[in-house]
Amino acid sequence: MTDQARFELFAYWRTSATYRVRVALNLKGLGYDERFVNIDAGEHRGADFLKINPLGAIPALIDREQPDAPPLTQSQAILEFLEDVQPVPPILPRTPHGRARVRSLAAMLAADTHPLVVPRVVKYLTETAGLDADAIRAWRTHWFTTGLLAFETRLAAESETGAFCHGDSITMADICLASIKIVMPVFKITVPDTPIIDRIFAACEAHDAFAQAAPSRQAGAPA
Repeated sequence: MTDQARFELFAYWRTSATYRVRVALNLKGLGYDERFVNIDAGEHRGADFLKINPLGAIPALIDREQPDAPPLTQSQAILEFLEDVQPVPPILPRTPHGRARVRSLAAMLAADTHPLVVPRVVKYLTETAGLDADAIRAWRTHWFTTGLLAFETRLAAESETGAFCHGDSITMADICLASIKIVMPVFKITVPDTPIIDRIFAACEAHDAFAQAAPSRQAGAPA
């Protein structure tokens, strides 16, 4: 962004987790420079990046104002950190129950759905478990469908749902929802019968913070 940006974001164009962090940084108006890590070329498994995150997972965030602090990893932890350092605009509600609900919704997708379709899982299923392309597609479709239909059920049943997942303001739950929906076209997978999710995702996509974070607009994305 600028030479004076506070944060350095180790990123890859299409990852859901990186998208979440981009959106939060954009929403909060926090400057960041991106460092491209090519997952397809295996750069996330290189010695230099493993010093930053031994798991080899993207993203990682460096706070240049705290050069002695360890790199921040795990997108949900990074979102919580950004909420702490820049509380306005908030991505968590004020009340304890509201905060717990938003964290729960976010975890349904970021912890219970997304990890099952990431490249390292698919690599194991392909190379070790012997799944072919059709089986991998069925695997992804199953977990996207399971996660999103459960999410839709909650949104429909709980009175706290509003224009967004919780009330009428963007929260961490919306960021996580959009992070799943935005990458599904990459896999050519759709989940029908989710009208509330579709409405909320459309509202997110119309917001500049989400639009600027879209995978297709990032360095390294296919033309």
